Amino acid sequence: MANARVVIGMLGLDQHELGAIAVARMLRDAGMEVVYAGRFNTPESIVQIALDEDADVIGISCHSWEYVEYVPELMKLVAEKDADVSVVLGGSVITPADASRMKQQGVAAVFGPGAESADIVGTLADLAGARQARVSMG
Repeated sequence: MANARVVIGMLGLDQHELGAIAVARMLRDAGMEVVYAGRFNTPESIVQIALDEDADVIGISCHSWEYVEYVPELMKLVAEKDADVSVVLGGSVITPADASRMKQQGVAAVFGPGAESADIVGTLADLAGARQARVSMG
């Protein structure tokens, strides 16, 4: 398997990027390629970056409640553009009810406060490996 390629960013006006930066470093240390999109993204810009970079996974950092509005739009765009990319969420404000709702809308994984590094790395590696296998089979 090639190195996993992950786009990490925040949607809307969420400015709390320390968690995203920490996760980006953790993923790089685990051998993954990380494209850091930073703050103030739209669903459209995140999907376009993922397509341009041939990303395996989109990671959205959620530390404000805007994700509740933006993630459904992001998932709709992923489907409309037929993007073969998994979306994962992580952050301190994600409630169990919202996590369940986001998964019902197609989000592959949700990591809340206290998520273990090994779980995050392992899940993203599995998602990336599954996508890379699909791509290689044509």
